Amino acid sequence: MTKNSGAAGNEMPANEARDTYIQNVTIGARKPLNAPIELVEYNPAWPSLYEQEAAKINGALGKKILGLFHVGSTSVPGLCAKPIIDILLVIADAADESAYIPQLSEAGYALRIREPGWHEHRLLKGTQPDINLHVFGKDTPEAERMLRFRDWLRENAEDRELYANKKRELAQQIWKDIQHYADAKTKVVESILERASKTKLTDRHNR
Repeated sequence: MTKNSGAAGNEMPANEARDTYIQNVTIGARKPLNAPIELVEYNPAWPSLYEQEAAKINGALGKKILGLFHVGSTSVPGLCAKPIIDILLVIADAADESAYIPQLSEAGYALRIREPGWHEHRLLKGTQPDINLHVFGKDTPEAERMLRFRDWLRENAEDRELYANKKRELAQQIWKDIQHYADAKTKVVESILERASKTKLTDRHNR
């Protein structure tokens, strides 16, 4: 769940139903956070950790992979982040779990989120290092959105600092669930994406 998402089409649920929605799309027990968010300064080792995981995913899925990218804050040099490597995997059909979940499970990733009503998003978790593996189908607009946000922050120092400041401000609060923290960033993320959509980027869809 990279942003507010919902069960009816691609609409997010009402605020009062958010916790219920999160629980409904989570596979297995969901542990409450009830704590601030751990943010750390950018670590130059993060790209290497992504490459390590990308090799595992390539080995598991091979030609089924239509796109594999390092996304999220750990993919943006100079940006503070939770020490979790976010990876975007694009395949033909994310709803066809039998085509990729068994192989990824063998490679050490566990399916934790299933969102059929939001772009058929699937989230798998990896450990050592901590990994969020986001799976979307071909031509999903959310995949393009994630890449555009990443590429814009890599190029635009002003918005990178704006985003970092908002993250630091929000991270100090006590959050019942980490998704609530992600949801609280929606306004600043959307404002940055609006500016990014009006500008041609030079760094498109590499790694």
